Order: sequence, then structure tokens, then C-alpha cells
Amino acid sequence: MSNSPPRSQPPLAAPPGGAAASLGRPGGSSERLVQLEVLRYNPDTDTEARFQRYEVVCQEEWVVLDALNKIKADIDPTLNYRWSCHMAVCGSCGMMINGEPKLSCHAFLREYEGVIRVEPLAHFPVERDLVTAPDDFMEKLKRVKPYVIPKEKKPISEGEYKQTPAQLMKFRQYSMCINCMLCYAACPQYGLTPTFIGPAALTLAHRYNLDSRDGGRKERQEIVATHEGVWECTFVGACSEVCPAHVDPASALQQMKITSSIDWIVEHLIPGGKSARDTVSREDAGDIS
Repeated sequence: MSNSPPRSQPPLAAPPGGAAASLGRPGGSSERLVQLEVLRYNPDTDTEARFQRYEVVCQEEWVVLDALNKIKADIDPTLNYRWSCHMAVCGSCGMMINGEPKLSCHAFLREYEGVIRVEPLAHFPVERDLVTAPDDFMEKLKRVKPYVIPKEKKPISEGEYKQTPAQLMKFRQYSMCINCMLCYAACPQYGLTPTFIGPAALTLAHRYNLDSRDGGRKERQEIVATHEGVWECTFVGACSEVCPAHVDPASALQQMKITSSIDWIVEHLIPGGKSARDTVSREDAGDIS
């Protein structure tokens, strides 16, 4: 689905000004010389993307993000990428590292041998270098209404909406998403079918459908139970494999297929089914899932 520029494969460019050569060789056993091939693209000057190779001395315990930060600080300040927390919480630093969607702050250099290839996340338009545009993901997130829609609104004076620990555990795993978009980069269906709502957004819909405080399941099902929703998923499972928060979106989508199928059976094959479906309690729907 990406509107990214075409990628050329010319000989890899050297760092500007021969900066890599000035770094010298590793000075101790805790250091190593790392080579990174980074995809570069400047929309103001480039007609296609190109790879550029950098050599940088790194500590053994560093992650790919540390190497990129050193390149930007000491070798090439024009390199662009996103990052924030450096602890796999914010979800900002997702990249393709040797072809796999990873958080660069969680990709340890010791896990890689030889040249490390770093590219922007697959399936998203590239704005510049390793920076991708998240607009499509954000729009799809908005469509599934990822927030509690109260069954019945009550005045603040009556206090909070309470839950038992058991009710919380029904959806807790699916609430751990950090919106890193790695699952979208890994999902072959999203790459083939840009209209697919995708793993993270659908998982968050499931999370709120399972919430005992929520009454918005019917509204979300109008989006979820469609071919743009869960029925576009072919259960490859790549989304769960790359998820750094262990959310398991593949499982969430299969659970939603079951509940959507039950909804259809109740509505079309059981007398009075539509009214029965509309009055299914939130707790029963959670048990089905």
C-alpha cells in the first residue's frame, strides 16, 4: 500500500567526509565495529531511495538505536528517524532491521552478524529516510472507537465505573498495545489490501468489546464484522510474532471471528434473533470470546 519512493541498488555510498575512517578501530573487548546499511530518502532532492553504508564503533551491549544515534551525532547529522523513550514503551522507533519489523531500541547489536540493514517500516509511505507516515493507521484506529462507550452515563457524583479483577483480566492483555505499527509492517494482508483495518486497531476494538464498562460493541461490530475488518485476516500470525508487548493480535482477531459468526447465526437463523442479539449482555459476549 505504500507510496514510498522506488528503491535503487547502486553501490553503497560512503559516509560524508570519510567520517567512518576517522573512528578508528575498537579499543577494547567491549566494543565492536558495526556496519549499517541505512535506506536514505530526501523528498526534496531524491527521485528514489538509496542505501548508504556507515561504520561505527559501538559497545557490545548497545541496540541498533544507539548505533543510529552515534551516527547522527558523530558522522551524519542529516539522518532522520523517530525515537523517544529508548525502553520499548513509546513505540516510536519501529524499523525494518534485516527485513524484520523491530523496535530499534530493542534490537541488540549482539544478535546480528555482518552488515545490518535498516529500512523504514514496510507498507507505510516514507516521509524521509526512516520516518514513515502513520496517517492511515491513525484513521483506522479512530474508526474502531478505541475508548469506553458507557452503557449508561451517570453523574460524576456517583463515582467511578468499577470492575472486578476477573473482569479486568478478560481484556488486560489486549490493552498493552503501544501503537508501534510493527504488526502492520509484518501483515501480508495489509500490504496487499490497504483497506484492511489491520491487527492493532482490531485488537483494540476487541479490548473494548470485552470491557465490562463498555456498551459500544454493536457500533464497533459494524466496522469489525466486515471484509475490511476481521474477515480480511487469513491468520498468518506474523502480527503476534513481531509484537514487542506480547499482545497477540492474531488471537484477538480469531476470537472476533467467532463472536461475529455467532452474531450472524443468531440474527439470521434463530427466530427473533435480531432482537436477541441486540440484548446479549456484555458479560455473555466476554464469555464467548
